[in-house]
Amino acid sequence: MKIVITGASSGVGFEAVLELILNSEHEVVALARSED
Repeated sequence: MKIVITGASSGVGFEAVLELILNSEHEVVALARSED
């Protein structure tokens, strides 16, 4: 299964990505935006 996480640059999104890539066999797509 593919899992898409938005807001992956910080906070809950970042922590969710870490947990999923370390403890899951699913494909994870992380989206983040920087205004810099």
